[in-house]
Amino acid sequence: MKKESDLIICNWQMTFQALDVKSRNFLVLLNNDYCSIKPTYMKSGAWLKTFRHLKSLCARATRAITNHVPIGEYQLKFFSKENFNYLCRNYPIELKYHILHECRRYNNYWNPNRELLNHFVAFLEHNSRVFSFYKNIT
Repeated sequence: MKKESDLIICNWQMTFQALDVKSRNFLVLLNNDYCSIKPTYMKSGAWLKTFRHLKSLCARATRAITNHVPIGEYQLKFFSKENFNYLCRNYPIELKYHILHECRRYNNYWNPNRELLNHFVAFLEHNSRVFSFYKNIT
């Protein structure tokens, strides 16, 4: 049984790594050794234990990781005729990369290493509305 499970996970990881769209749509997070975190089902997985099973934190992180966040970049795919006024004014539409790395609206936690899982989680914790369905902050 374990051998079969390991084979399934290995096949999934290889397929995932080979996808061209992964880097654009999936947020690659790193561990403290700057190695890419690989999916696993063991010991609550690679990410869940870091979110401490907090539902809101886990939901916002999942949205960011999978690029299904309620921001202009995602909404443009489904509602292309709507007007998206982004409060930052530096960009015509909200982008996940901009929010994570450049936007001064979300500056309650600033660290350039947001690709590290621990810093990503700290950013989410200090910016409680980022990647949520609450209306934009001012």
